[in-house]
Amino acid sequence: MRIIFVKFREISQKYPIVRGMASYLIIWPTANLLQQKIMGKEEFNYMEAMRFGLYGGLYVAPTLYCWLKYASHFWPKANLKSAITKALIEQVTYGPAAMCSFFFGMSLLELKPVSECIDEVKIKFWPTYKIAICVWPILQTINFILIPERNRVVYVSICSFIWTCFLAYMKSLETKQKELINIANPKIISESKAQTWKSQSYADSSTTIKDFYI
Repeated sequence: MRIIFVKFREISQKYPIVRGMASYLIIWPTANLLQQKIMGKEEFNYMEAMRFGLYGGLYVAPTLYCWLKYASHFWPKANLKSAITKALIEQVTYGPAAMCSFFFGMSLLELKPVSECIDEVKIKFWPTYKIAICVWPILQTINFILIPERNRVVYVSICSFIWTCFLAYMKSLETKQKELINIANPKIISESKAQTWKSQSYADSSTTIKDFYI
């Protein structure tokens, strides 16, 4: 066991991204199981937790690592102004992309049709993003000022434990078919209502004419 730990430490020091991926492989499914427990599920959905682990470890960690590397390259100074700049830019670039990817990617892992994946993004993105912009700028400012670059992915993964519980909650909300139609196809609904109104008006006028002749 000690040999495995030493080897992992050597690899993680040589490739910092490995530490981030390992932490996300543990933290994301754990957060999902906690969310399931809070929601009162009698039995854990381990397949759902496994999807969270795969998505967090194999997608979120690498993309986050790349973003943090680029941010450090373009804004290398470790001062408050640089940290706030990076945190704010993240909220209008990486943050929205990450949230859209989460709802779309997790739905794909559930083997849902692409159209349903897109509709879920449309419905759940904005409510989730409004919460994110109140939390992550502060956490990321601390990250860019106080945390060494090699540990930033791990720091974010720890901070994201509670956030992932929230994401799991948002993902678990049922998307009603009526809501999907209302958001995805407003023109179709308007046209349908107009057609219904015309049909009803025609029926009423026909009845009036018939009554006149009688």
